Amino acid sequence: MESEPTTDLIRAQLRRLRLKAELSQEEFGKLVHFSGSQVSAVELGQRPLDRFFLKRADEVLATGGLLTSLLKLAERDGQPSWFRPWLEAERRAQQLRCYQPSLIPGLLQTENYARTLIRCDDAISDDEVERRLAVRMDRKSVFLRPDPPKFVAVIEESVLRRADEGFRGLMVQQIDHLIECAEGPHISVHVIPAEVSVHVGLDGPFVLARGDDGGWVGHLETQLGGVVVDRDEDLSTLLSRWESVRSEALSRRQSIELMKEVMTSWS
Repeated sequence: MESEPTTDLIRAQLRRLRLKAELSQEEFGKLVHFSGSQVSAVELGQRPLDRFFLKRADEVLATGGLLTSLLKLAERDGQPSWFRPWLEAERRAQQLRCYQPSLIPGLLQTENYARTLIRCDDAISDDEVERRLAVRMDRKSVFLRPDPPKFVAVIEESVLRRADEGFRGLMVQQIDHLIECAEGPHISVHVIPAEVSVHVGLDGPFVLARGDDGGWVGHLETQLGGVVVDRDEDLSTLLSRWESVRSEALSRRQSIELMKEVMTSWS
């Protein structure tokens, strides 16, 4: 759900900037490829804010990206209260360590893979699917910082091979993206091979973030929400478990070769 104070600000700024440019709703609508009535509905809060609309509005009104930046803020503020502290930790992190036994980690997901996962919940509307997708894709901006975090991900081989005929094309795209990420300077992907059938990580996924001050914070996600972990004893446990799952995984190069082998096996 969007943060109402911020979305109200976006609508007010849109109207102010349009009037300053001496454009009627009809004139402005033609420039952004919307009808005048659609522009009116956006300004009055009768139509959800649309990323494409605001991007075009920023271009037409020469705002320097103000409206889309405010939309990102609204989407972040609209996150569940349990997730906001972790988003802030993720955004500021110098190092990120992620173990995920059942999915590709969110920061490494392609748009198509992420959309498919989000759509698994049939209680979510199409608009909400796209909103959540936009937020997830925007989280990747941490890698565009001048000093991006060092991100190390450990996944299970079974995650790579979970692909029936209808899902296979999507997974080829996803694994290809994983390989591209893993071959870059700031991201490492390590695969725990299928023959390692039992290890401590199978209790569930977790992520660890190390900040500027050298301190760690963790995050555990469940079906009903998530928990930020900041107690020293709990962090010590997670760091120990991280070392355990990382030791079970293949090297970076071996993992890349395994990913390539999985794709080759499908062709």
